[in-house]
Amino acid sequence: MTTYTGARAAVVGGSIGGLVSALLLKRLGFDVQIFERTSTPLENRGGGIVLQPETMRWFDEVSDQDVADLSTTTTRLRYFDQDNRIVHDEPVRWSYISWGVIYRALLSDFGDRGYHLGQNFVGFDQDADGVDLRFTSGREERADLVVFADGITSTARRRLYPDLPRHYSGYVGWRGTVAETDLSGETVDLVGDSLNYSVGRDTHMVLYPIPGLDGSTTPGNRLFNYVWYRNVTEGPELQELCTDMRGFECPVSIHPGQVQQRFVDRLRSEAGDMLAPSFAEAVRATEQPYLQVVFDTRIPHMAHGRAAVLGDAAFAPRPHAAAGSAKAAEDAWALHDHLAASTGDIASVLRAWEPERLEAGNQLIDRVDAMGRRSQRDNTWDPADPSLRFGLHAPTARIQLTS
Repeated sequence: MTTYTGARAAVVGGSIGGLVSALLLKRLGFDVQIFERTSTPLENRGGGIVLQPETMRWFDEVSDQDVADLSTTTTRLRYFDQDNRIVHDEPVRWSYISWGVIYRALLSDFGDRGYHLGQNFVGFDQDADGVDLRFTSGREERADLVVFADGITSTARRRLYPDLPRHYSGYVGWRGTVAETDLSGETVDLVGDSLNYSVGRDTHMVLYPIPGLDGSTTPGNRLFNYVWYRNVTEGPELQELCTDMRGFECPVSIHPGQVQQRFVDRLRSEAGDMLAPSFAEAVRATEQPYLQVVFDTRIPHMAHGRAAVLGDAAFAPRPHAAAGSAKAAEDAWALHDHLAASTGDIASVLRAWEPERLEAGNQLIDRVDAMGRRSQRDNTWDPADPSLRFGLHAPTARIQLTS
């Protein structure tokens, strides 16, 4: 295995993809520095994520931490009609975890040293020997290798491809979490041990249990996490919806507590007409639903000399496959494996790493585009179709249970 002792790596973006990248580069001997734009740790960011094998690989193969013990698990896949009747039910096992648990575990393995908060990356240049990074703080850094893992609003992507379009899907995702204790016993009995869907004309919602705010996985102490997809016409209608309480237009997402109250009120009032009753109950019980604009972004190249772009910074997929974190982790592992097997020429390694990762990213975008079209436009979503299951590559990754 090639080692890179004495070489310096910079990772722009300190979320899951950035941390996995940094940990793997550290294993190869790089002196790794992470630069995260936010000024405070990301612990309270997001709700829950679906545990994919790629996301868990670091913990399964390297880390001493067993974060799987901190996850919730469901054993069924269920679809409900407008009368709350189960119209499709099959044995499928999935696990879910708090985003903060994964983040804290990865950061603990990396350590605070070398993790720099409040560093807004703004530009870079490179030559044959290295890459120079610039930050709004005035800080400048030079590295032998740079990994851009700065997420869905990636500054690196905008610098490399300033005219690259985002492809709006035609719909938004209303997100929320609700305490299990705020739902009726009947609803918890119906949805508490399953990954649940309510599918209607030009809309669908997915609902499942995640750990509670204190990390508890005990039934009764959990949260229920959901995404409700609703069509919104691009233009003035979307712009008005995406204007927050301060009057600022938010083209990517609006955080909890910042959505205009009239839209929250409308969401709650329309839930009963569009969703199965259990799902409508969850929406009405959510104190602060928030909004995500659903779009796709594809990047034409992920390797640029000594700089690699990965995760959502390269391909930002719709959430239907629950595979964003998994894609970032797999990109990072593939980079690690190419570097470990190389002769040490970083630019050549990145050129060899890129084709497979481009193919994987494009395949994921194609898949979630088809999923969204079938549910939000064509109304051809079939609960029995395995191509509609979660997963980065194929539904065969899920664990089947005997009935």
